[in-house]
Amino acid sequence: MKKYFYLVVLFLSFVATVKAEEHSIAAKEHGQTESFNAAEFILHHVKDVHDWHIYGEGEDAVHLHLPIILLDEGLQVFSSGRFNVKHEAHGHEYNVTPDGTYAIYHEKIYRAENGLLHFDETGHPLNEKPLDFSITRNVASMLLSVVILLLVFVKVGSAYKKRGVDSAPKGLQSFMEPLILFVRDEIARPNIGEKKYAKYMPYLLTAFFFIWINNLLGLVPFFPGGSNLTGNIAFTLVMALLTFLVTTFSGNKYYWSHILTPPVPKALYPIMIPVEIIGIFTKPFALMVRLFANITAGHIVVLAFICIIFINKNIGWAGLSVPMALFIGVLELLVAFLQAFIFTMLSALFIGSAVEEHDHH
Repeated sequence: MKKYFYLVVLFLSFVATVKAEEHSIAAKEHGQTESFNAAEFILHHVKDVHDWHIYGEGEDAVHLHLPIILLDEGLQVFSSGRFNVKHEAHGHEYNVTPDGTYAIYHEKIYRAENGLLHFDETGHPLNEKPLDFSITRNVASMLLSVVILLLVFVKVGSAYKKRGVDSAPKGLQSFMEPLILFVRDEIARPNIGEKKYAKYMPYLLTAFFFIWINNLLGLVPFFPGGSNLTGNIAFTLVMALLTFLVTTFSGNKYYWSHILTPPVPKALYPIMIPVEIIGIFTKPFALMVRLFANITAGHIVVLAFICIIFINKNIGWAGLSVPMALFIGVLELLVAFLQAFIFTMLSALFIGSAVEEHDHH
């Protein structure tokens, strides 16, 4: 077992060294110094972008250019590869389309005036932004995860219809069934209750597997992985909002009476009622921040260890940074499952508190 571990470390060290050499060569070709900006490198890999890097470095890199969809005096649809004309204004570099109509700066699309952007004192573009419905890397990764989940669950569902629910599972069915039973028996039943859990199983199963598969895709360092979907605050906001809506519209009479008329002396109502109302919103807020922060932090830590090689420009550092990055990467496999479990469990807990009866309190 040890020899396989050493082979993996050696292979990753070689890959990291080759990437560092590619970065150095690309910098020399463009007349740049070899100083390495670790913050820029990390942010580039964790933020959402309009293309998908496949392989290569610099001008020889191969990208999958994703669709740009803008609502600007009609529907404008074109490839992100059209942002291939480089401009510079007031010390800011950005790319524009060949006709100079649109410009992209820090992955935000603006209307350009003959290819020009105007900036304020803080370096923020003053140009207007069209309504942007583009397919970014995170969106493409999300759609990919939807396709994967559909293929998996359609196949598993067909197996149940073919063999029956009482027959022994086989193949993919034998892998998925323990996970489904885990969500049912360890998350839904204990937190929502024996009588009402079945109603919320579709949402809980969807949330669990959707977050888990996207966490795993984010750990794949090459195409079609490498996106940071679950580390995007917009994604976690929507997931938390769904839990908030399910909880709010499932709340029974006892749930709302506990919030609006809490079981405390009336003299404490001016304090307790605002606290209870705020608590309605702080719960999904905590869900949103927890998933976003944990996933993003994992990506940043792994990239930070790899950056040690780039910063010191010495292959010897690969002996330290690569094993540490590998260790964190393996740990992230556990975190990917754990964060999906925590999000689903807390969602079930919030739903359970909204549907519980008074005699169960």
